[in-house]
Amino acid sequence: MRVALIQMPVTADREGNLRTAAEKLRQAAAGGADIAVLPEMFCCPYENRCFRPYGEEAGGPAQAMLSQTAAETGMYVVGGSIPELENGRVYNTCFVYGPDGTQLARHRKAHLFDIDVPGGQRFKESDTFSPGDSITTFKTKFGTMGLCICFDLRFEELARCMCLRGARVIFVPAAFNMTTGPAHWELLFRQRAVDNQCFTVGVAPARDEAGAYVSYGNSIAVDPWGTVLSRAGAEEATLYADLDLDRVEAVRTQLPILSARRTDLYEVGER
Repeated sequence: MRVALIQMPVTADREGNLRTAAEKLRQAAAGGADIAVLPEMFCCPYENRCFRPYGEEAGGPAQAMLSQTAAETGMYVVGGSIPELENGRVYNTCFVYGPDGTQLARHRKAHLFDIDVPGGQRFKESDTFSPGDSITTFKTKFGTMGLCICFDLRFEELARCMCLRGARVIFVPAAFNMTTGPAHWELLFRQRAVDNQCFTVGVAPARDEAGAYVSYGNSIAVDPWGTVLSRAGAEEATLYADLDLDRVEAVRTQLPILSARRTDLYEVGER
């Protein structure tokens, strides 16, 4: 299964971002991708003041572009994330579309990025976003896939639940910053891959040093043994990672962690 990791630049021009994303999706298809992944907030700057004005309701222009391009190219498209509007709330949401343009999944970021590191990064998504409340997996012809967004990856329970549902790859549109990225980006993707014996794929925006929020970039694909298969730098790039999904079963057979779970050890209450 060939995956395209599209580390694209994001500007204040929403229509321009959508055109860029559509063109890069077409290029990914021409490169043989079966699944293409866009970054978190690929259609607008990653700033609280932008999320509501750039937001869209069901069937909005970003969703329409993703669906149409998936159908045009015959790929699965993991649509990064966009600000989704519903009933007065704003969600950080990823939509996934199948090769016929049908929506296969919608994940609303469950763990909002509220961080305050003295001398480093301060950001509170909860000033604008409402949290989602779902574990998200979706079916493809390659099997079951998992989906979360950025800060969600820090919560091992969420990744484990996806894999217990059968996920063999966890896709993570993300936008780590220059404080958390150098410290934790590769560590977390390798850790979740090893913990759950699955592939992990993280896709970030290209770095813009002049932006109010500076993305770390470094889009990455990791195999179930914790080996980094592909990794970008800071610049605009499209990477291709060829995932041998038989590797998941091989590693899980060699080290039967999931099947050896002692659920009795984690029951709540006195024994």
